[in-house]
Amino acid sequence: MKKAKENSGSTTVEPMKRSDYEAELKKLHVELVKLQQWVVHKQLKVCIVFEGRDTAGKGGTIKAITERVSSRIFRVVALPSPTEREKSQMYMQRYIRHLPAGGEIAIFDRSWYNRAGVERVMGFCTEEQTQRFLEQTPAFEKALVDAGIILIKYWLEVSEAEQTQRLKDRIDDGRKIWKLSPMDLLSYSRWYDYSRARDAMFKATDTDFAPWHVARTDDTRRGRLNIIRHLLKQIPYEELPREKIKLPRRQKPGNYTPVEHNFRFIDEAY
Repeated sequence: MKKAKENSGSTTVEPMKRSDYEAELKKLHVELVKLQQWVVHKQLKVCIVFEGRDTAGKGGTIKAITERVSSRIFRVVALPSPTEREKSQMYMQRYIRHLPAGGEIAIFDRSWYNRAGVERVMGFCTEEQTQRFLEQTPAFEKALVDAGIILIKYWLEVSEAEQTQRLKDRIDDGRKIWKLSPMDLLSYSRWYDYSRARDAMFKATDTDFAPWHVARTDDTRRGRLNIIRHLLKQIPYEELPREKIKLPRRQKPGNYTPVEHNFRFIDEAY
């Protein structure tokens, strides 16, 4: 894995056009459906972890992956802050119950790596707890892989300048203001604390059996497409044969007579 470099400036590449993005995404959606059918057919267990900088686009990328597939097979796991009971449990315990069964793809929108990132930087755990996590996580992930789980880990990296612009957009856009929390502002002020935490996490948990894959997402559209293309290459799949679909003949009305109802139609003319 190549080390993620600091980059204070935005990308110099021309942003991808929406029309080009949507055309390519449509093709990739077809492949994701094929992958979905293959995962079910072979009863594969796939676990995808998404981590990264605030505003790097984890949510949008996950939405792009899942918007044309079944939510029963592509399950998104986005856990809230732990309860008092969960805080008293073994740290990994609340995540283990969400791991995939056969024929499932579990996508973690942030994961057990909270301990190596936000919890460490914001002081929600002790340094001793962080070090224990970094030491134990490779063994935990090796156990997942040995159990037949295909584990894929992504880190989304965005530049300082682009992060600043995206946060400003959230402040000024009433549709996005809900995405901005006091924690986001505090995180923004600790860019290099997060950089050091990220580097320590990579060093301890980037392994041959569960490597980190870094995606640059200053160009949101290119970043999403790159991740989906990469994901499709991580899980060898084949298109399953299917019978030609023909709509059956619809039944005749017989003695059915429409009943008058006082429906409240919501048709509006614009």
